[in-house]
Amino acid sequence: MTPMDIQQKLNQYRYHFIVTILVSSIVAVLSYAAPSLLTVLAYFWPLFASTTVLLLVIVVFGGASQLTTEDHGEKAGEGLLDYVAAARPEHMDEEPRRFD
Repeated sequence: MTPMDIQQKLNQYRYHFIVTILVSSIVAVLSYAAPSLLTVLAYFWPLFASTTVLLLVIVVFGGASQLTTEDHGEKAGEGLLDYVAAARPEHMDEEPRRFD
């Protein structure tokens, strides 16, 4: 390869080099300027703790509500679904009204 071939190859990929240098520079500046992980955890620990407690409460009460539903012998809302899904024969023969 001659130096001219190398120069042409470098010119062919110059935008790739520029983008790579820019992205590397941005990542380096952000990693230097960003707070440490311990700082972020120290700031947000009340949020993490309350979210954990809320999820545990949902799991506990979700399991308790499933146990009480099984005691009644039917699934929750099954009677309501049967009522809503029931087709009334007196309404099946009517044609829909037209308001022209």
